[in-house]
Amino acid sequence: MADHANDDGDREDIFIYTGGRAPLHVTRVRIDESVTEIDNDAFWNNRNLLEVEMHEEVTKVGRRAFGGCTSLRGIKLLGVEIIKESAFAGCTALVELQFGCKLETIEKYAFHKCISLRNHTIPSVRNIEDKAFSHCKTLIDVVLPEGLETMGESAFRSCRSLRRIGIPFNIGLILEYSNIFDHCVELQRVDLVGGILKTIASLHLESWRNDVMEVIDQINQVLPGTHHLRKTEEMQSWIQTVHRRIEHCKTEHKKLLREATTLLELALWKAVVDNNVKKEEEDASLEPKAKKAKIDTESARQELRITSGASIVVKNVLPFLNLG
Repeated sequence: MADHANDDGDREDIFIYTGGRAPLHVTRVRIDESVTEIDNDAFWNNRNLLEVEMHEEVTKVGRRAFGGCTSLRGIKLLGVEIIKESAFAGCTALVELQFGCKLETIEKYAFHKCISLRNHTIPSVRNIEDKAFSHCKTLIDVVLPEGLETMGESAFRSCRSLRRIGIPFNIGLILEYSNIFDHCVELQRVDLVGGILKTIASLHLESWRNDVMEVIDQINQVLPGTHHLRKTEEMQSWIQTVHRRIEHCKTEHKKLLREATTLLELALWKAVVDNNVKKEEEDASLEPKAKKAKIDTESARQELRITSGASIVVKNVLPFLNLG
């Protein structure tokens, strides 16, 4: 650990962090290239800390590492995979927060009472634990990634300015009684992100696509008028409704595909039959005196069905094909 001076001799007071607990007086910090984990309590309660230069090989920020750093305004966490409990709790001046694509877990209370956060997109995270962003009272807009699997109890509780949140379509993401959005009094819009939109676009009928989109948008009609203590419950119920509707459309889609496949197989079957009948007629005209063996009608039809590649025989279809 050392201070760093500019080449012109002017003191910049950049503290090079190499591990352990840093002095409370440091204001500007550069994480040394040798460091891959910020230790627990490394800068805890340093009210003088203004800037931290973090390289992309840092994979973990320890418990309370920057907790209570009330003057810290920004930090880039581009290589970080895990943010431990209360790592930035109480960083009341933190505005510029940038996450990378390797993030796996944000533990409980990680950004609790970071009251200056406003708009954030998290490109990658699998688990957001209990109260991770609770009491971030100026947070307005959050977009969570498609790979998000769990959100802990009260994860965004008392984010009173939160108006919109983008979440992936995951039936188990918002659990009953999890109170994730309690006291989010301004929350009025939820958008689904990720592959669900491609799934909807692939539905066979436009009426189905419109129907599903209408069900998805219902949450944005009812959420503004929902009491803040019931917003989580309303969102959980909505996700289940969307899931049921999509599964219904996917089932109907498969039925249509099976019907279309059957019709195609029958058409191929009939084409083979017609072709064989025509060939027999041509052969008969060329060899009028040749002996013809009696053909077992049912066996011939079975052979033609196999030859055509049909795998489905529809009851009473023979009259339709004029083979009876």
